[in-house]
Amino acid sequence: AILTEAPKAVDLFPAIDIRQGRVVRLSQGEAARQTVYDSDPAAVARRFVEEGAAWIHVVDLDRAFGEGDNGAAIQSVIDAVAGRARIQVGGGFRTLERIDQGLASGAARVVIGTAAVQDPELVGRAVARAGGERLAVGIDARDGAVAVRGWREAGGEPAAAVAARVVGQGIVTIIYTEIGRDGMLGGPDITGARALEASGARVIASGGVASLADLRAVRDAGLAGAIVGRALYEGKFTVRDALAAIADRRP
Repeated sequence: AILTEAPKAVDLFPAIDIRQGRVVRLSQGEAARQTVYDSDPAAVARRFVEEGAAWIHVVDLDRAFGEGDNGAAIQSVIDAVAGRARIQVGGGFRTLERIDQGLASGAARVVIGTAAVQDPELVGRAVARAGGERLAVGIDARDGAVAVRGWREAGGEPAAAVAARVVGQGIVTIIYTEIGRDGMLGGPDITGARALEASGARVIASGGVASLADLRAVRDAGLAGAIVGRALYEGKFTVRDALAAIADRRP
């Protein structure tokens, strides 16, 4: 008998981006190109979980931009789905104290973005304290170069170099966003995400998912997961549809 490797499970991460307490989506990360979808992040989280979501990806855009803090709103999301879904939270985690606070709040995983580029030693210290499984690094790139601080500044470092470094520090999960695709419903950058898998990390694709076919492509590429935002809010498909699409259906 020929032994075939069992297909890897693909995680779905419905996204809740919070700005000034409201659920929004930005196009290509630009604050001026914002659409408000809901004023109650916790209610959105409950809806996602009722449809079967096991993970939710939450981002504090005000913290990412250095313009405020949605800590209370994020706590309300965590509390609303406690025991039913896990929360992956990002946005402004640039110090050990902030990372500790995020994990203490009940989040299952904290995403380090800008700091992984601008303060590389922080990643190693955070892994030593929390363990690699409870952290992820967000690599947000434009044309292969990493951008930082809510995507407002180009860091210039190649995405592949950041991936290799943080995996060497003990990071297990990378979230990869091609900024030009984010919020544009043009399909995720699967080629870019797969390139980062060479680092040895599990890679979650973010940005551009518009259809169930996009999710099947993420699955078929062997990626660890997909973050989906605008397509869900605009009714392209439901969480239930998405979960069925990424469940392995191959013979």
